[in-house]
Amino acid sequence: MGMGMRAMARLGGGIAATALAAIFAAPAMAQDLLGQPVPAGLGLQTAAAPLAHEAHFFHNVVLMPVITVICVLVLALLVWIAIRYNKRANPTPAKWSHNTVIEVIWTVVPVLILVGISLFSFRLLFAYHDYPDSDVTVKITGNQWNWGYEYPDQGVAEYISNMLPEDKAPKHLYRLAADEPMVVPVGQNVRLLITASDVIHAVAVPAFAIKVDAVPGRMNETWFRAEKEGDYYGQCSELCGVDHAFMPIHVKVVSKEAFAAWVASKGGSMTKAADDAAAAAAAAAPAVAEAPAAPAAGAAAPTDAAPAAPATAAAPAAPAAQ
Repeated sequence: MGMGMRAMARLGGGIAATALAAIFAAPAMAQDLLGQPVPAGLGLQTAAAPLAHEAHFFHNVVLMPVITVICVLVLALLVWIAIRYNKRANPTPAKWSHNTVIEVIWTVVPVLILVGISLFSFRLLFAYHDYPDSDVTVKITGNQWNWGYEYPDQGVAEYISNMLPEDKAPKHLYRLAADEPMVVPVGQNVRLLITASDVIHAVAVPAFAIKVDAVPGRMNETWFRAEKEGDYYGQCSELCGVDHAFMPIHVKVVSKEAFAAWVASKGGSMTKAADDAAAAAAAAAPAVAEAPAAPAAGAAAPTDAAPAAPATAAAPAAPAAQ
């Protein structure tokens, strides 16, 4: 019996050590594959944006400890009651059925726990909805079964992004890589305007901790700021039809110079607003030059009064009094 207990203790210790090693090794593995799923990964993808860091803090520091403590407490109570108050250990059960103190405790304590969680939850929600001034705006349109990206501020017309076929995509990126990724500059606030043309889709990129529904006839909004250059992958996260699994979201984060070059290659301009304003001003200038000048008010008065002088001279003289 003693040997059996010692063996079980060793086995339990080995399992715990393996689990801890996996937990601490997961971030290192994720660093090597930033922005994409990690084989045998544990936990959330490595955060690559400010919102993701705040979401991870809420999950890892607030929710997980609370969930763990509650689960351990409930399990301990169940085990203790099953052992202490079973029929063999307690053949004569107690006759009472209510305890006011316990009932107050198990009502008040959960309320306090939820209030405490809500303080962090509201802070995170405000961070998601407190949009900073955007440097780049991307309109995303979900279609069955691809994505359309448009850059209105740079004059880049909508282009379609499709999943790379299996024979062209790296093996570990099949159903993640796309032929035309969404390109954004590193360290810049990117505003996403999200809609759909047919059914409900959802834009989800785990490394940025964003997940927003794309609804036909409605424009939803979110934002992110990528911290590192690289490729980041997500997928449509709303069941949208037979090819739902073939709608990857591929975000390519590049330097500001590379982004400007990409915009130019798409026929856009980083100074589109200034160019449009200059063109409008140039078009308005000839119209102003060709408009006739209005006559001066002082010059028109003598012209109107001139005919009145002869009329006074031509009037007959009054007859002399008799």
